[in-house]
Amino acid sequence: MSKISMKNLFSDSLRRKQTLVSVLSLVVFVSVIAFVIYQGTKSSVIVNANGVEEELLTHAKTVEDLFDEKGLEISKYDKVTPSLNSEIVSGMTINWEQAREVTISVDGNQSKVWTTEKIAKNILEEANIEVTEHDIVSVALDTEVGETNKIDIQKAFQLTLVDGKNKRQVWSTSTTVANFLKQQGIQLNEFDRVEKDLEDVITPDDKVTIVRVEKVTDVVEESIDFAVETKSDSSLLKGKEKVVSQGEKGKVSRTYEVIKENGKVVEKVLKSEKVLKEPKTKVVAVGSKVVTAKVSRGSSEPASSGKEFYVTATAYTPYCEGCSGTSAAGINLRSNSNLKVIAVDPNVIPLGTKVWVEGYGNAIAGDTGGAIKGKKIDILVQSKSEANKWGRKKVRIKILK
Repeated sequence: MSKISMKNLFSDSLRRKQTLVSVLSLVVFVSVIAFVIYQGTKSSVIVNANGVEEELLTHAKTVEDLFDEKGLEISKYDKVTPSLNSEIVSGMTINWEQAREVTISVDGNQSKVWTTEKIAKNILEEANIEVTEHDIVSVALDTEVGETNKIDIQKAFQLTLVDGKNKRQVWSTSTTVANFLKQQGIQLNEFDRVEKDLEDVITPDDKVTIVRVEKVTDVVEESIDFAVETKSDSSLLKGKEKVVSQGEKGKVSRTYEVIKENGKVVEKVLKSEKVLKEPKTKVVAVGSKVVTAKVSRGSSEPASSGKEFYVTATAYTPYCEGCSGTSAAGINLRSNSNLKVIAVDPNVIPLGTKVWVEGYGNAIAGDTGGAIKGKKIDILVQSKSEANKWGRKKVRIKILK
């Protein structure tokens, strides 16, 4: 090939290369300009996701388009403001509160809720769970629920507490009697008794009774009754008694263990005793003398006699109303129609005394009467007609020796 031909060929190749480079440079330039223009037409948006802010550039028309463009998944429980169908405006801030699952346990029964709320009280209100002042909640109602995402609630119920003499209605969330007493701040003393087993489970409207038991020592002085000793006395009429010496009560100190339940004594046990003064025995003489009434042989005045005086005399029969037929001295007044007996005041004429009565004869003082006081006597006759005939008169009486 000639030199001219080679030169022309080289020149043509060089021109083609320069043209290609120019075209490529133009393409790059146009692309850069287009990219700059594209980027420059994007809107700047701040997305605040749970307190963390990030600036995003977008051509999205709506908030929902933005989340789709960026591949951000929104759950149905999330809260986005402004709403998803709001138009994108450059410089706007989009708040995205992401919901979380919270477990709520009420007396062991669990339920799960999705929420964007952070404060325990708001979460419970959103879940329509009511909490009273007596309930126990695992977190304070005005604080945020922690990373555990769990709220435990123990619902309170009413029951009756009887503590000794005091009875009242109380609220409790406890499950056993022991836990309940601890919750109420109740201290049990050594001998106190709870009317339920401490491990028993308590339920609404239940009743817990505490019996306050107290053991005390009581020392008291008490009297000791005296004994009565009887002695036979032949000088006294049978059935009569006479105190020879008066009895005196003794004194003893006794120590008791007293058990009280709710302040009331339920048991008293004698532990020891000490005699402080011995009792003195009472001695009583009991009469053994038997008086025998004799049949009178006449009513003439005896030749020899002792003291004599006048008395007012009436008459009675062994069959009078209220009469037993037996005299105060034990004489059977109905055994012999010829008995001569008079009722006397023993302070004037002692029972058993032999007497002579004017108009009646020899007799024995063998009876008494409620109306016979002082110098009065009542003579025994066998019929009411004889008594009426005798009437009331003043007669002379002699004490026979």
